Amino acid sequence: MTIKLWLTGVLLMAWSCTPARSAEDVAASADADSSMVVRAAVDDTGPGWRSLVESDFTAVNSAENTWSWSDGTLHCTGKPVSVLRTSKPVKNFELVVEWMHERAAGNSGVFVWTTPESIEKLTTDGKPGLPAGIEVQILDHGYTDMIKARGQNSDWFGTNGDVFPVRVKMTPFPPLSPDGSRSFPRKHLAKGHGNWNQYYVRAINGEVRLWVNGEEVSGGTNIEPAEGYLCLESEGSPIQFRKLRIRELP
Repeated sequence: MTIKLWLTGVLLMAWSCTPARSAEDVAASADADSSMVVRAAVDDTGPGWRSLVESDFTAVNSAENTWSWSDGTLHCTGKPVSVLRTSKPVKNFELVVEWMHERAAGNSGVFVWTTPESIEKLTTDGKPGLPAGIEVQILDHGYTDMIKARGQNSDWFGTNGDVFPVRVKMTPFPPLSPDGSRSFPRKHLAKGHGNWNQYYVRAINGEVRLWVNGEEVSGGTNIEPAEGYLCLESEGSPIQFRKLRIRELP
């Protein structure tokens, strides 16, 4: 009995002397493992989910070589400023998309509930430009540095994670941009250019919410209209998209 009690005491002392791993330590270990993939914010393999592939998209006002598919990855040159839309409009849905800027200061985005009227005008005119709808911003962190280097004001935008209306109605969630028009992300969670990131967008009954790499950061409500095309944005710099997955909801 004495030996058992002694062994128990030794084990308890060893356990108590082992330093606990904080959440920061665990996160640092995960970041150090470059083989780790971005975790999904949702299970996008469940019922109702499907992949968006080349046949799901239609040209609008891009050049012939602006968008190209290779092994399931969509490549965008960034030129001209333009969009690629889904073949049909959607209403309530969940969307997962992974993206990677190829260069510092890259600029792009996902448009939600883009109006058919603005798409028709862009298509007919065939000139550079962007549609009306809700933009889910995709900016590389270096974009802020570039604007500051030019001596220009940079406090009116965030980098990744801004959600804002373009010629439509929306009440943005706080924190807000100085003029109150944009929902700024509560955290900047995206990795810089050359790294893959994940957006999970949930758009239901006039409300859009955004998760960046697994954590909700921004959004808006009271959106009008609450139905339209999904668009991917070409805006000046090369970017890649992959693992586009959608689940349409009632």
